[in-house]
Amino acid sequence: MTASQAAKPDNRASRLEALAQRERTRVLVVGGGINGISAFRELALQGIDVVLVERGDWCEAASGALSRMIHGGLRYMETGEFKLVRESLLERNRLLANAPHFVSPLPTTVPLFDYTSGITSALQRFLGLTEKKARRGGVIVKIGLTLYDIFAAPSPMPKHRFSARAATFRRWPDFNPKIACSATYYDGQISQPERLGVEMVRDALAANPKALALNHVRMAGVKDGRVRLVDAMTGRSFTLRPDVVVNATGAWIDFSNEALSPPTKAPERMIGGTKGSHLIVDNRRLYDALGDEMVYYENQEGRVCILFRYFDRVLIGSTDIPITDPDGLRCEDDEVDYILQSVKLVFPALSIRRDEIVYTFAGTRPLPVSDASVAGRISRDHSTPVVPATEERPFPIYCMVGGKWTTFRAFGEQVADKVLAALKLPRTASTTDLAIGGGKDYPAPGEARAAWVARCARDSALPATRIEALLTRYGTQARTIALELARSGDTPLAGLPDYSRQELAALAVSEDVETLADLLLRRTSIGITGRLNITVAEEAADILAGLKGWSVPERDQHLDNFIARLARDHAVSLRRTARDFQDQRRVS
Repeated sequence: MTASQAAKPDNRASRLEALAQRERTRVLVVGGGINGISAFRELALQGIDVVLVERGDWCEAASGALSRMIHGGLRYMETGEFKLVRESLLERNRLLANAPHFVSPLPTTVPLFDYTSGITSALQRFLGLTEKKARRGGVIVKIGLTLYDIFAAPSPMPKHRFSARAATFRRWPDFNPKIACSATYYDGQISQPERLGVEMVRDALAANPKALALNHVRMAGVKDGRVRLVDAMTGRSFTLRPDVVVNATGAWIDFSNEALSPPTKAPERMIGGTKGSHLIVDNRRLYDALGDEMVYYENQEGRVCILFRYFDRVLIGSTDIPITDPDGLRCEDDEVDYILQSVKLVFPALSIRRDEIVYTFAGTRPLPVSDASVAGRISRDHSTPVVPATEERPFPIYCMVGGKWTTFRAFGEQVADKVLAALKLPRTASTTDLAIGGGKDYPAPGEARAAWVARCARDSALPATRIEALLTRYGTQARTIALELARSGDTPLAGLPDYSRQELAALAVSEDVETLADLLLRRTSIGITGRLNITVAEEAADILAGLKGWSVPERDQHLDNFIARLARDHAVSLRRTARDFQDQRRVS
């Protein structure tokens, strides 16, 4: 490798050129969801030559459609997955420490309609004698939470507590009057999971000049022992000879294995996913009723649902529907009905109108293939089956099957260790206590945070309120953005003054933004919190057009594609304005 090849790529365009110059790589990771990013980061931190490609954007699919919870999986104990619960709780605690800018404690209350329900059925489910769901009473929940506290120890959060009926209704006066008691325990929530994935990619690239990561590059098959890659933005093709491929394409693992295998030999099926849909609603009464707690409750048939504040909205979910095709998922009308009906079980007097739904999203849980008749019985654990090398494909495929968001670090570490062992390379760095992105040196609430904000405001000459907003969005990386805004200006968006044109431009330049969806749905929380309007979309289109040299027709096509995607995938309707059809409009 020449000195120019070894130089650290600093943007997507230069990384594409570096890819074009490569003949080989030790490891090719296919799939830029959170598990693929984790494996890439683990391998990059060992200093080896590793390439990550993602056909869409970072954390675009299932990894961006999670319930925004970082949790141990209380209900997994009922199926005997104690090892998974223990690992999840350890990883939850690590994320609280390593990503405090995005991951925070979430007190969670479980409303219970009686004390004794579910004892027999829970025992039968634990023994594998039935797959039928049933409501759980206070006794079963008490046993589960006691074990949860034991598995979580040592934990930075309090142990669970039980509240009798009187105490429950003092805290929750809007609860269903049939509720007999409640239990409260602590888990975690994540505010911006997509940003956490982007930060991990950036950390890995900064740590290893030999590492390459490219979004919007798809794996298009294998020929003559080389993997063909195609840049979705330009159609440009590349080929690469890896020693090992890590298939981290989640619900698409079987499709990817097929693309990497000879047409005469179909690979073994590994994935059998389920669909989860969620709503984001703007309902002030529900928001006020929840306070800072999540309500974790059961629907009539025993399916677990959740309600908690998400920014200044409320997140409600979710469904669990077996699927065979992971493409094109959206929250359907019957799922909206199911989710809204479930809220009535807990808050019967609280009405949510459909026009209060500001955003919907759906994704696939990439679960291992199973013959279980009930989706909730399918294991949420992860594994790494290996597809051996063949004469036509002279490299093995390590498949990241299953897994939950909370355990991404552990899963990535385990896969990396297997790959390193196969390559006879040592592990030289650990991510166990490694801060992620803007979580590094993140100030604690109170005086430390106020002092950090004051210093950054002084150095950038931006108002303290603006620095506080940037710190919430980007962690300590807010300082870099603030200094850039001090240099370039900080002009508020006309459609959303909380953000500025220069802020969006800074994200677009430094964070692999190629589409409006990248910018407005994943690099920021503008989309998911229901703050998108046509003016914001137009302004963002103008910003990207200026940065990328789009012509007026190209800019308009990007905007039309984004508007259509919002309507199709997220039930958000935007309309083009008359301004947008003026031929004389100047693209800035």
